[in-house]
Amino acid sequence: MYESHFSFKYKPFELVPNPDFLFLSQSHKKAMTYLDYGIKEKTGFMLLTGEIGSGKTTIVRNLIKSLNSAVKLSQVNNTKVSSKQLISMINEDFGMDVKGKEKTVLLSELNEFLIDQYARGLQPILLIDEAQNLTPDLLEEIRLLSNLETDRAKLLQIILVGQPELKKTLMLPGLVQLRQRITINYHIIPLTVDETAKYIKHRLTVAGNPDVIDVKEDMVSLIYQFSRGIPRLINVLCDFALLTTYVEGEKVVSSDTVKEVISDLETHNYWNSPEITVSGKLPEETGLESLKVTGEITGRLIKMEETISLITKNTSNDVRLLSEKVLKLENNFLKINGNGNNNKITELLKRVTSLEKTPIIVSTKKSPESLWIDDDKPVAEQVEFLKRMLNYVNNKLRKL
Repeated sequence: MYESHFSFKYKPFELVPNPDFLFLSQSHKKAMTYLDYGIKEKTGFMLLTGEIGSGKTTIVRNLIKSLNSAVKLSQVNNTKVSSKQLISMINEDFGMDVKGKEKTVLLSELNEFLIDQYARGLQPILLIDEAQNLTPDLLEEIRLLSNLETDRAKLLQIILVGQPELKKTLMLPGLVQLRQRITINYHIIPLTVDETAKYIKHRLTVAGNPDVIDVKEDMVSLIYQFSRGIPRLINVLCDFALLTTYVEGEKVVSSDTVKEVISDLETHNYWNSPEITVSGKLPEETGLESLKVTGEITGRLIKMEETISLITKNTSNDVRLLSEKVLKLENNFLKINGNGNNNKITELLKRVTSLEKTPIIVSTKKSPESLWIDDDKPVAEQVEFLKRMLNYVNNKLRKL
């Protein structure tokens, strides 16, 4: 609609993935590297998570394009299904006939197919997208598929791709065996402010006019504050800003236009969580809002765990225990409303934020392979303090 007005060859911010506009942040590059490593090393389970619109589809499409001819892929995108339907979709995507067959027959034929593929030197991979919709029972059935193996190798690699709530489901006690089998575990983080500016500039340049949006500090700050670095929301905002600028007969997007569009878009509540808006207003905290805060803490602790686990296993276990405690706290937190304990959650959130921002290094002057932070305090000490804070709030809960 506005392409000729801005001298664009294409619309720069369409939501449909277009390989011509591919922009890989550091997080996207790492995700692709880890998945590529997992496939080449034929590891068992792999897990890729990210917020809605963070670029999981981009990763999956690039992964599929890079697979060699020895890989046989079954991709499942519809995950709100029964157990039999799931096995049918897997078999059908592998090229097997599934009409009129019972589940036991489907499983038997899948096993025979995988053995045949192994004998021929081929590598079957099951990729399940939107895996956050899978029930715990279906996830357990998928784990059982990974039991199909020879004495030397797994017959089937499984990649789960989903939104962050998939990790909460995987933390359920009944799925501990599945959690233990996940060898590659990566969460796509949003773009940084600098990457947001580069992302916008890149798409405008490919479209044919890089100067329509002046990606200076004030403009990028507005876009980043709304989108939090999520590519899809950057696209939504920039597309509407271009449309508004076109309607007004202007050639360059102004900060006022971006603010106007943000004000309109905020009514859609893209984040479904309490947030400081561009106008600077902070919604009033209630017990329900505090519950959302604890959910945020859980997700951030999981990200901390992933970062730390790349360096040392022992500290990762400490953070995993901490994450599980936060999940328990979240499940009971509505009881706190009106009992004067919100200040402890606020303090906990500040402590988590502080630890996240503190650079983590491997000590060379102290014990080998130990983790320290830049103020000369070990990470383990910081984790222990957060554990004590969680215990304090849990004790208060038990007395209610």
